[in-house]
Amino acid sequence: MANRGPSYGLSREVQQKIDRQYDPELEQILVRWILAQCGGDVAQPAPGRDGFQQWLKDGTVLCRLINSLHPRGQSPVAKIQASAMAFKQMEQISQFLQAAERYGIAATDIFQTVDLWEGESGWARGGRGPRGGAGAEPAWGLAGKNMACVQRTLMNLGSLAVAKGDGLFVGDPNWFPKKSQENRRVFSEDKLKEGQSVIGLQMGTNRGASQAGMTGYGMPRQIL
Repeated sequence: MANRGPSYGLSREVQQKIDRQYDPELEQILVRWILAQCGGDVAQPAPGRDGFQQWLKDGTVLCRLINSLHPRGQSPVAKIQASAMAFKQMEQISQFLQAAERYGIAATDIFQTVDLWEGESGWARGGRGPRGGAGAEPAWGLAGKNMACVQRTLMNLGSLAVAKGDGLFVGDPNWFPKKSQENRRVFSEDKLKEGQSVIGLQMGTNRGASQAGMTGYGMPRQIL
């Protein structure tokens, strides 16, 4: 995937507006939940948006998260492998997204791979620089394009895991907003037939109507 240069003008303003939607408090909640859900062998990320993005970028933490929400032997991602290759990382992110949708997250609430992996390019210390030098020269890297969208997907995933109540959620249920539950109601045949005979108010009503004070058709109105 080609690296993109810094944004300018309108593109820069749009990216800044997206960046402002990122919630540092929600980041802390998500990190606490993912660490608890995945177990103690997952490393703590560096604080901040960039640290959170780098933590999730290779897809291994995300795949372990979605696997932990399924019973043993029913993991949706069969093979999780850390890799430095970009296409492998994006493939694992894609596997997580597909598993999250099958888990019950609406397609409109799921981020895209490029929201996490691709973004505005920037210089990071400690790699090969633009002139091919090594060591202290900065390396060209990518920051998350829309990490706020990534946060919303993970928040919805946590809320759904709590709502399922299958005993697989690990952590404090109060970390996430409660999802509304279906309240299905069953009516008897008699009750349904009774409702068919009721005229809805949208059809209008003649209750309280009166002809008092009205004159006959064609007669002049009496003005006193």
